Amino acid sequence: MSSEKIALTQTVQKGGCAAKVAASELRKILQRVQFPAAHPALMIDGGLFDDAAIYKVTEDIAMVQTLDFFTPIVDTPKLFGAIAAANALSDVYAMGGKPKTAMGILAFPIATMTDDVIVDVLQGASDKVAEAGANFVGGHSIDDDTLKFGLSVTGFVHPNHVWSNAGAQVGDHLILTKALGTGTMTAALKRQEASEADIMEALESMATVNNALDFMNEEQKKSVHAATDITGFGLSGHSMQLAKASQVTLKFQAQSLPKFAKALHFLEKGFLTKAHRSNAQYTENDIDVTALDNLHKLLIHDPQTSGGLLLSVPASLSADLVANLKKKFSFAAVVGEVLPKSDKAVIFE
Repeated sequence: MSSEKIALTQTVQKGGCAAKVAASELRKILQRVQFPAAHPALMIDGGLFDDAAIYKVTEDIAMVQTLDFFTPIVDTPKLFGAIAAANALSDVYAMGGKPKTAMGILAFPIATMTDDVIVDVLQGASDKVAEAGANFVGGHSIDDDTLKFGLSVTGFVHPNHVWSNAGAQVGDHLILTKALGTGTMTAALKRQEASEADIMEALESMATVNNALDFMNEEQKKSVHAATDITGFGLSGHSMQLAKASQVTLKFQAQSLPKFAKALHFLEKGFLTKAHRSNAQYTENDIDVTALDNLHKLLIHDPQTSGGLLLSVPASLSADLVANLKKKFSFAAVVGEVLPKSDKAVIFE
């Protein structure tokens, strides 16, 4: 079986960030685990479901540490590697950091796939690591029934300039850097109702490295009050987590949300994942969606793979920041604002 002919999505039951353990189930599991007491140098752990851990090394350097891996979300091996790498690197960028090293996490069915497949996966990932200015330094592999790949990434950030999901301030504007809809569009691909060419807009977005920092001036970098990346728990889940961590309410304007041209079409066709349902269940008590039509309700729960950054920034800086971000992220837009905490963590209007 050659790397040119194999359709990777047909070798697994679910792919990409839609394969995550449901957030509500994950919380139940983690509540039963007794973790070590935090070291004084540990600035951010997993307690608030942030995107990465932050460990202070010196007065000027903090380490950002994360990992992410999943099953194939696309059919082409090199593209799968690129998307998996961009997705893992994103967590470092979401903390305001710069990636420095990456290690591969690989499960590979040796009996059913040729070496060419994994060569292409690794090359796609290596190209993205290089694009991020980081080093691919090794990893670990096992022989498994299905292909899985991702990266463990370490980066650096100044301890005083960490972005977390806990700092959003009332009056901030909310910026989203990428369009929504990767979940439904790749579901259509997996069902063989669409080709990679049909959803190329989404594939190119997923393979885009989230290096928003490189398109900000120093004032803008230091003025991001809170950030997260939008991945498997959808805009609904990740924004809810940010709102709760920051003790505020986020209000989104549904018509301002960037979405791929075919996203609503595929949602209307019923190309959904299990995560659409689990994300809705995870957020149902904490978000207000009464103003949304059925398709936009599905859109906010759509599980993103290598989705955009959600940034909470001073209103006075949002227009200039969006203009800078659009130099790389064409869908970047102001999508909402931060309000005082109310009975709902997130409101969609």
